[in-house]
Amino acid sequence: MDRNVYSLVLIDDVVDAVDKMAYEKNTSRSNLINQILAEYLSCPTPEMRIKDIFGCVEEMMAGIDYFQMQFQPSDTMISIRSALKYRYQPNIRYVLELYRVCEPTVGELRVSMRTQSQPLIDILTDFFEFWAGLENKYIGSLFSNGQVYFRIEPGRYIRQFLPPSNEAQRTNEAVANAISEYIRMFDASLKQYFAELDNLEETALELENEYRDFIKSGVMI
Repeated sequence: MDRNVYSLVLIDDVVDAVDKMAYEKNTSRSNLINQILAEYLSCPTPEMRIKDIFGCVEEMMAGIDYFQMQFQPSDTMISIRSALKYRYQPNIRYVLELYRVCEPTVGELRVSMRTQSQPLIDILTDFFEFWAGLENKYIGSLFSNGQVYFRIEPGRYIRQFLPPSNEAQRTNEAVANAISEYIRMFDASLKQYFAELDNLEETALELENEYRDFIKSGVMI
């Protein structure tokens, strides 16, 4: 949605109240006024869409014990933490950011681990490379350049999400469900990879079969 500058004449008490609420919500005065007017006039905004999707993601993750939702000091991001059963029990952190404009991508997922252990970072990076290979093999053709939009850094995986190809599946709930299922699948695969490091060749085959089943039953983003 385009944004333009307009002049409004408001009384000081209203401005003070708006500024107080904007501070509490960690947003700007103009953005809060825009949200208030949009809600009153039933005119959806990108912020409302993002809030709705995050609400659905939180609800879908609520019943899973090993996921912990953590809201960020930003209305476009949430963080999800998952414990890994490995030495020192490090936490996997999933930061989901949604874009205000849904084309060509709706947002991105950033996966990382807080650790200083180089061997652990190396194993994690190996998994990211394995996962990226699976994604490119099975769904790379859905992306404009023939490859999934991803980036791998030491101990860090960044993956952008496409809007669902089917228009009927682009509702907030459907997008939230697709993202939630992706995170669940990713997390389960990562934990299985770490649990079976002594037999990675067989594990890789199992994970590939599970990924293939996943894309047959889910909405690809």
